[in-house]
Amino acid sequence: MEWTLEVIAVPVTDLDRAKAFYEDQCGFRADIDASFFGDTGRFVQLTPPGSRCSIVLESGMPDSPGQSRMVPGSLQGLQLCVTDIEAARAELVGRGVEVTPVLHVDASGWAEGRGEERWNSFLFFQDPDGNGWAVQEAPVPLAER
Repeated sequence: MEWTLEVIAVPVTDLDRAKAFYEDQCGFRADIDASFFGDTGRFVQLTPPGSRCSIVLESGMPDSPGQSRMVPGSLQGLQLCVTDIEAARAELVGRGVEVTPVLHVDASGWAEGRGEERWNSFLFFQDPDGNGWAVQEAPVPLAER
Protein backbone atom coordinates (compact mmCIF):
# COMPACT_ATOMS: atom_id res chain seq x y z
CA MET A 1 0.00 0.00 0.00
CA GLU A 2 1.27 3.48 -0.85
CA TRP A 3 0.71 6.36 1.55
CA THR A 4 0.92 9.70 -0.20
CA LEU A 5 0.93 13.13 1.38
CA GLU A 6 -1.63 15.04 -0.69
CA VAL A 7 -3.03 17.95 1.36
CA ILE A 8 -1.70 20.13 4.18
CA ALA A 9 -4.03 22.42 6.14
CA VAL A 10 -2.66 25.94 6.53
CA PRO A 11 -4.33 28.02 9.28
CA VAL A 12 -5.23 31.54 8.15
CA THR A 13 -7.41 34.39 9.38
CA ASP A 14 -8.75 35.64 6.04
CA LEU A 15 -9.42 33.11 3.26
CA ASP A 16 -9.66 35.68 0.47
CA ARG A 17 -6.39 37.39 1.46
CA ALA A 18 -4.60 34.04 1.82
CA LYS A 19 -6.01 32.73 -1.47
CA ALA A 20 -4.80 35.88 -3.25
CA PHE A 21 -1.34 35.54 -1.69
CA TYR A 22 -0.88 31.88 -2.63
CA GLU A 23 -2.47 32.18 -6.07
CA ASP A 24 -1.25 35.60 -7.25
CA GLN A 25 2.05 35.98 -5.41
CA CYS A 26 3.24 32.38 -5.03
CA GLY A 27 1.81 31.10 -8.31
CA PHE A 28 -0.19 28.23 -6.79
CA ARG A 29 -3.15 26.92 -8.83
CA ALA A 30 -6.57 27.27 -7.18
CA ASP A 31 -8.14 23.81 -7.60
CA ILE A 32 -11.24 24.18 -5.42
CA ASP A 33 -13.08 27.09 -3.81
CA ALA A 34 -16.24 25.67 -2.29
CA SER A 35 -18.81 26.52 0.34
CA PHE A 36 -20.44 23.97 2.62
CA PHE A 37 -23.00 23.92 5.44
CA GLY A 38 -24.94 26.49 3.45
CA ASP A 39 -22.63 29.46 3.43
CA THR A 40 -21.19 29.03 6.93
CA GLY A 41 -18.15 27.02 5.82
CA ARG A 42 -15.67 27.32 2.98
CA PHE A 43 -12.48 25.68 1.83
CA VAL A 44 -9.94 26.61 -0.81
CA GLN A 45 -7.45 24.05 -2.13
CA LEU A 46 -4.34 25.31 -3.93
CA THR A 47 -1.44 23.42 -5.52
CA PRO A 48 2.12 24.63 -6.16
CA PRO A 49 3.26 24.30 -9.79
CA GLY A 50 4.44 20.74 -10.48
CA SER A 51 3.38 19.38 -7.08
CA ARG A 52 1.05 16.51 -6.21
CA CYS A 53 0.63 17.91 -2.70
CA SER A 54 -1.80 20.79 -2.13
CA ILE A 55 -2.60 23.13 0.70
CA VAL A 56 -6.09 23.76 2.01
CA LEU A 57 -7.39 26.93 3.63
CA GLU A 58 -10.71 26.60 5.43
CA SER A 59 -13.21 28.23 7.72
CA GLY A 60 -16.27 26.82 9.42
CA MET A 61 -15.01 23.23 9.47
CA PRO A 62 -15.60 21.39 12.75
CA ASP A 63 -12.49 20.23 14.61
CA SER A 64 -11.33 16.76 13.65
CA PRO A 65 -11.84 14.09 16.32
CA GLY A 66 -8.96 14.16 18.80
CA GLN A 67 -7.34 17.23 17.22
CA SER A 68 -7.47 20.90 18.09
CA ARG A 69 -7.50 23.72 15.58
CA MET A 70 -4.16 25.29 14.65
CA VAL A 71 -3.65 29.00 15.29
CA PRO A 72 -3.09 31.14 12.17
CA GLY A 73 0.63 31.73 11.76
CA SER A 74 1.61 28.70 13.84
CA LEU A 75 2.51 26.41 10.93
CA GLN A 76 6.26 26.60 10.34
CA GLY A 77 8.69 24.60 8.25
CA LEU A 78 6.59 23.92 5.17
CA GLN A 79 9.11 23.20 2.43
CA LEU A 80 8.98 23.53 -1.33
CA CYS A 81 11.75 22.12 -3.52
CA VAL A 82 13.01 23.65 -6.77
CA THR A 83 15.83 22.87 -9.19
CA ASP A 84 16.99 26.52 -9.46
CA ILE A 85 16.93 28.53 -6.22
CA GLU A 86 17.96 31.80 -7.88
CA ALA A 87 15.15 31.55 -10.46
CA ALA A 88 12.66 30.68 -7.70
CA ARG A 89 13.78 33.68 -5.66
CA ALA A 90 13.53 36.00 -8.67
CA GLU A 91 10.01 34.75 -9.43
CA LEU A 92 8.80 35.25 -5.86
CA VAL A 93 10.39 38.71 -5.60
CA GLY A 94 8.87 39.62 -8.98
CA ARG A 95 5.45 38.62 -7.64
CA GLY A 96 5.91 40.83 -4.56
CA VAL A 97 6.77 38.17 -1.96
CA GLU A 98 9.25 39.24 0.73
CA VAL A 99 11.91 36.52 0.76
CA THR A 100 15.28 36.13 2.40
CA PRO A 101 18.45 36.10 0.36
CA VAL A 102 19.65 32.64 -0.66
CA LEU A 103 21.14 31.06 2.46
CA HIS A 104 23.03 27.92 3.39
CA VAL A 105 23.86 26.15 6.64
CA ASP A 106 27.45 26.06 7.87
CA ALA A 107 29.16 25.37 11.20
CA SER A 108 28.14 28.79 12.56
CA GLY A 109 24.47 28.56 11.47
CA TRP A 110 22.78 30.25 8.50
CA ALA A 111 25.05 32.16 6.14
CA GLU A 112 24.25 34.16 3.02
CA GLY A 113 24.92 32.60 -0.38
CA ARG A 114 24.72 29.16 -1.95
CA GLY A 115 26.07 26.17 -0.09
CA GLU A 116 28.83 23.98 -1.47
CA GLU A 117 26.68 20.84 -1.35
CA ARG A 118 23.97 20.64 -4.02
CA TRP A 119 21.21 20.34 -1.37
CA ASN A 120 22.38 23.25 0.81
CA SER A 121 20.74 26.35 -0.71
CA PHE A 122 17.53 27.75 0.79
CA LEU A 123 15.33 30.81 1.01
CA PHE A 124 12.50 31.58 3.39
CA PHE A 125 9.23 33.53 3.36
CA GLN A 126 5.99 33.88 5.30
CA ASP A 127 2.37 34.18 4.25
CA PRO A 128 0.29 37.16 5.49
CA ASP A 129 -0.54 35.29 8.73
CA GLY A 130 3.08 34.37 9.48
CA ASN A 131 3.00 30.71 8.42
CA GLY A 132 6.61 29.96 7.50
CA TRP A 133 7.86 28.44 4.25
CA ALA A 134 11.29 27.23 3.16
CA VAL A 135 12.34 26.76 -0.45
CA GLN A 136 15.23 24.35 -1.00
CA GLU A 137 17.22 23.79 -4.14
CA ALA A 138 16.92 20.02 -4.40
CA PRO A 139 19.50 18.09 -6.38
CA VAL A 140 18.40 16.63 -9.68
CA PRO A 141 18.24 12.83 -9.24
CA LEU A 142 21.19 10.97 -10.79
CA ALA A 143 18.87 9.26 -13.29
CA GLU A 144 17.86 12.68 -14.69
CA ARG A 145 21.36 14.13 -15.16
